[in-house]
Amino acid sequence: MGYLDEEPRTEADMRKSAELIVDTCFGVEEDDVVTIITDNRRKEEAEMVAQVVSERGGWPIVMNNETQVSRGLKDTHFPMVPPRNLHQAMVTSDEIIIITNLEWANRFAHVSAVKESCLANARIGSVEEGFGRWTISVSDIEKTIVNARNAVAMLEGARRVRVTTPGGTDVTVSIEDRPALEVLPRKERGKMMGPVPLWGEVAYAAVEDQTNGKIVIDGNMLGIGVPTNVKNPITWHVEDGRYKSIEGKEEATRLRDIVHGVEGADVVAEFAFGTSDFSPLGSPSEKGRKGTVHFALGDNCNCYPGGQNHCRLHLDGVMHNATLEILDSGKFILKDGVWQL
Repeated sequence: MGYLDEEPRTEADMRKSAELIVDTCFGVEEDDVVTIITDNRRKEEAEMVAQVVSERGGWPIVMNNETQVSRGLKDTHFPMVPPRNLHQAMVTSDEIIIITNLEWANRFAHVSAVKESCLANARIGSVEEGFGRWTISVSDIEKTIVNARNAVAMLEGARRVRVTTPGGTDVTVSIEDRPALEVLPRKERGKMMGPVPLWGEVAYAAVEDQTNGKIVIDGNMLGIGVPTNVKNPITWHVEDGRYKSIEGKEEATRLRDIVHGVEGADVVAEFAFGTSDFSPLGSPSEKGRKGTVHFALGDNCNCYPGGQNHCRLHLDGVMHNATLEILDSGKFILKDGVWQL
């Protein structure tokens, strides 16, 4: 667990977390222009981060995006694309720090404004829950990064991987000629956004017509109004990169309703796995936890190198205790949820 959820947080605790975000995760420098996107619930955290940015000689602006966040959480089809004033602020910033509901932030990562901000050489990322209560250190963050880079090195040149789980997942996916996307807790200029400071992830744009098998989601599923893990597994039956059916109980029905009729939402767009010991299970952060694998339906062209599928949705589903085998070499990154590197 990366934070003590029940512990009260003092102003000193808040400052410590803000300094970790500003100094370690984003590396804010003097004269940097910093846009901080927040919502009502996390406004106090955003203001503490802005204070530390100012003390470092930066120029913070806090933009409260509560209207879009709250509407987007109530309706998965509500546009994730930011209004033009926020879009313009993002693409002209040195750092963009997103301190909102984490599910909303994870979905927001797949809009064109984020891609444009990366092309403009910004550092961009979202801040996880537990601000003021994290137990993570700078050395822990470095370990998460090393884990990711060791996995990327092992996957260099790989064409196909297989994922199985005790819950019933058995699926093969092609990542041939698709570069890895490292989603790390120390943000670099021009690199794709991701959560900090607990998270670590390696992700790929799945070759769009070559995923085959059964994907059983037993963890967090974005976009269906479930902030923790699904109560009942959701099963995707996938042929040639597209789901042929989505089976399960009420959560599966909700997912079917959301993706129905949305162009490109039937494509398995992403394959990824966590590299951190600190991302808490049972939340949108669990995608960054070692032992989990996740796949996504929808868009992969705004974030993932080589991705070809355009869609206005990107919905991740997590599976626990995964085994991840590189079929080209017979080597394993995970066995029954245990890290092998």
